[in-house]
Amino acid sequence: MQKINVPVFFACDDAFVKYMIVSMKSLIVNASRDYDYTLYVLHTSIAEETKKKTFELEEEGFRIVFVDVTERLSDISKNLPIRDYYSNATYFRLFIADMFPELDKAIYIDSDTVVQGDISELFMTDLGENWLGACHEQAMVQTDHYGTYAEKVVGVSRYNFFNAGVLLINCKIFRESILLKKFADRLSEYNFVVTQDEDYLNLICKDHILWLDQRWNTEAYCEFPYPIEEAKIIHYIMVSKPWHYENVVGGDIFWKYAAMTSVYDEIKNVLESYTDEERSRDEQVMYNLLELAKQETERDDNYQRQLNNSVRAKDRVEILEKIAQYEREGRFAEDVENDPPSRVLMPDEIKYGTKGIKKRVKSKLAFAVARRFVNSLLDDKKLIIKDIKGIENFKNLNTGAIITCNHFNAFDSFAIQLAYDAAEQPDRRFYRVIREGNYTSFPGFYGFLMRNCDTLPLSSNLGTMKKFMKAVDELLKEGHYILVYPEQSMWWNYRKPKPLKNGAYIFAFRNDVPVLPCFITMKDSDIMGDDGFYVQEYTIHIGEPIYPNQSLAYREGVQDMLDKNFAVWKDIYEREYQMPLKYDTEDPKKAPKV
Repeated sequence: MQKINVPVFFACDDAFVKYMIVSMKSLIVNASRDYDYTLYVLHTSIAEETKKKTFELEEEGFRIVFVDVTERLSDISKNLPIRDYYSNATYFRLFIADMFPELDKAIYIDSDTVVQGDISELFMTDLGENWLGACHEQAMVQTDHYGTYAEKVVGVSRYNFFNAGVLLINCKIFRESILLKKFADRLSEYNFVVTQDEDYLNLICKDHILWLDQRWNTEAYCEFPYPIEEAKIIHYIMVSKPWHYENVVGGDIFWKYAAMTSVYDEIKNVLESYTDEERSRDEQVMYNLLELAKQETERDDNYQRQLNNSVRAKDRVEILEKIAQYEREGRFAEDVENDPPSRVLMPDEIKYGTKGIKKRVKSKLAFAVARRFVNSLLDDKKLIIKDIKGIENFKNLNTGAIITCNHFNAFDSFAIQLAYDAAEQPDRRFYRVIREGNYTSFPGFYGFLMRNCDTLPLSSNLGTMKKFMKAVDELLKEGHYILVYPEQSMWWNYRKPKPLKNGAYIFAFRNDVPVLPCFITMKDSDIMGDDGFYVQEYTIHIGEPIYPNQSLAYREGVQDMLDKNFAVWKDIYEREYQMPLKYDTEDPKKAPKV
């Protein structure tokens, strides 16, 4: 039976091959013999004598192939803005998918590494629809100026910025998604100068990364919470090169594998001849890079500010700036967008529920119109539901329930409606709690839907609120579902869970029904909206029901449900976005408790 072949790519010039040889040797020593391996070396000028030293590593199951990419890069560069990038070996990883159309998946590894793990394990990782598998860039997380640069210039969270030194590449999707064209577009828009091709890759592949165990790219220059012996790949970034510095983290491991090669003495000589002047120069380079990150962040025309001024809708940019301001000030319960002018909803204006023939007819008509509207949103990719996870938690409900959801878009209730439809609970109706002004003052088509699609409007009138509370109690006792937004405010495309108000949990506890916690995560699609922002793809996460603990006193019981709901949302947020839940609130007294 033919073995699966694992393609691994390195890219370097003649001067760096000796370090790549050490990386290759470590990979070969630790790789499973259940697979065959092709180790490609992408280059534009490597001497034949140097190649011979590399070929000494070949053994059964491990084939080394040098690929001079000069001609291929020349063909590719015809469709790209001409820069000096194509002579820089680190940029070759951008072109692997297009240069090797026969490959569906491949691994790229920087040459300043040692591979302690079984590389076939990395290759067999299922990427799904993700474009890349990668590890978090710890320099962005651990150095504030770099993290700020990532967010303010590149537009990627410091916690979701990847290091491009170890990549599992979904070559098929790279080609289908026309990554080279996207790279060309970004090249023509802006010249990223801090981490260069890594910046472009992070910008292009944002939200399409499968986050690998950090051990697959342990950056020796940064802190990591496990013994170096557990690292599957050690990456000697920045000033952590064992051939330039004594006593670097994991340096002894590098020298162990170097001693197995014919280039050991050559590398030892590099270390012994490396001068203090050269080390001082390295430190200056590191300082200059940090200063460059600061300068790029402060530029009035950096990439994100350029987009804000030229491409993105001004009102959306202002909303995002207002959200950032409110988060800093701890004003989480306040809306950042103005509702239509409102008037008081009086008791004689509303019949809660669907009692009465006239109301049932209007409701039926409204739902038919709403369904066509939602279908049009889905067809036009203005609303994209990527997945519904945990639908069994909805299907298995056999009682009335309060449904909670984060609130970030006027259409997010439609997403929960689709989850309700998928749960196939025809005997239980789905109601939404809405604001007073949305019922009394919303004009036109949306106003019609607000007043007739099983909505339960709040009111500033005490008499109306008594009717509201009575209706909520009756509907829950009848076994129906009621959607409540416990964050209270709507913040456009805000991904974090905001602090919760207790109204939803009061309804649930006093009626002895569960809360079904739903949290919607989002990621950029490939579709640019009319506002200059990418349309978001939604994944609806439905947690397990949270049942009231009636052994607790009323206030404690309500708080218990609220706390459990927030814990579910926090867990989903951190798991799906692969980052800790942190807020930028400046006043510790106003900062949410996480």
